[in-house]
Amino acid sequence: MQVVQTLVLCAAMISAVPAAVPPSAPTESIALPDGARGIGFDDVQYGPGLKRILVPAGRTGRLVVIEPATKAMTSIGGFSSTTSFKGGHGEGTTSAAELDGAAGLVVAIDRGSRTLKLADVKRSAIVASVKLAAAPDYVRVVPGTREVWVTEPSRKKIEVFRSDAAGTRLSHVTDIAVPDGPESLVIDAVRRRAYSHTWTDQSFAIDLDGHKLLSAWPNGCRQSRGIALDEKRGFLFAGCAEGKATLVDLRTLKVVSAADAGADIDSVAFGAALGHLYVPGGGSADLSIFGVSSAGRLTLLGRATTAADAHTAAFDPFTRTVFVGAPAHGAVLAIHDPFSSSLE
Repeated sequence: MQVVQTLVLCAAMISAVPAAVPPSAPTESIALPDGARGIGFDDVQYGPGLKRILVPAGRTGRLVVIEPATKAMTSIGGFSSTTSFKGGHGEGTTSAAELDGAAGLVVAIDRGSRTLKLADVKRSAIVASVKLAAAPDYVRVVPGTREVWVTEPSRKKIEVFRSDAAGTRLSHVTDIAVPDGPESLVIDAVRRRAYSHTWTDQSFAIDLDGHKLLSAWPNGCRQSRGIALDEKRGFLFAGCAEGKATLVDLRTLKVVSAADAGADIDSVAFGAALGHLYVPGGGSADLSIFGVSSAGRLTLLGRATTAADAHTAAFDPFTRTVFVGAPAHGAVLAIHDPFSSSLE
């Protein structure tokens, strides 16, 4: 993999109206511990309490926590590991989320051992672990409840756990059946909903409190993959594997906008501070940056060159930096977003 060191911005807009392009900014490559042989990234997240980027580093057996401004790293070992990288992202820890209300605690799945683990970032140690019923995919936390939701597509369900007040134990709460899914997961604390996709053309909502499937609707994809949420404005985004992003207005459950992006779309990320949607294309080795208007219109602002199979992204609002996993050499790319806010 050749990591390109400059941000390449395109001026093409969906509306075909020329736009001023801000000066280009460097793309910084951050090498992760034991990453030179490659890492299968599947999920990179921003921890708002920690103000850090959470990078589950796959086969290395480490959860890496990055300080966005300095790029300083904390490495937490103890996850299952392998010595070689053969592509894909099915080994070790591949998804993590911050446990709110418990400073410095992060939950992370371990695909190798089929466990959910609780890590203390300040101590750089795993402090609790619980066995999962099936191979995990994503983990997310429900704010204010200490609930931890783990998607298990092979069993078509979500396993729900709860952390104790001390943050030292994880207990199983219930299972939620999800037909033809779940693919991806995002939590909406405002509307008390969780959202996920089927593998084809629908998204659905789950009641956070009742743990029940509520409704489903077409999302404009042929093959649903990534998901992101503009919680304040009530917009749900879908990344479509065929190469586009869509926006559903949660008030009407209708697709109100769609935009072409790169090839082989998987994860997507939303930056609420700027009102921008970030869509990495693993097949096209680029990152599309879209502005999102108050009416739900997606406008392409520019594209950054990334790396082959780079399909994960997380946004830090303080440095206005997008962090994208670059698998072949086990690095994370830090890409500055130079565009003006799309919030009105």
